Amino acid sequence: QVQLVESGGGLVQAGGSLRLSCAASGRKFSSYAMGWFRQAPGKERVFVAAISWSGGRTYYADSVKGRFTISRDNAKNTVYLQMNSLKPEDTAVYYCAAAFGGAPERTALNYDYWGQGTQVTVSS
Repeated sequence: QVQLVESGGGLVQAGGSLRLSCAASGRKFSSYAMGWFRQAPGKERVFVAAISWSGGRTYYADSVKGRFTISRDNAKNTVYLQMNSLKPEDTAVYYCAAAFGGAPERTALNYDYWGQGTQVTVSS
């Protein structure tokens, strides 16, 4: 079992920045690739970013490429999502997820564990 707890969400003006954190506990953190997804009201949960177990590979959705950065600190069992140049359309609940095996995944179904989510609201 892996428990994931997100933090760092909040209300920010367009153009601002936020840094989300996801703290993991349980089984060996470095055995898992980690991902961030988001879900806006009335919409499906969509992929945002993913990172391999070592941090050597990262993937991003086109909508956030160049603005968001995913990283991880295996010593702290934590994955981060630095979000810059935020737009109102980034407003959503952001979820972190863990996929056993270490390879970064874009598909939600490939993730084994999920956090409870943290709200990000970007005002115009």
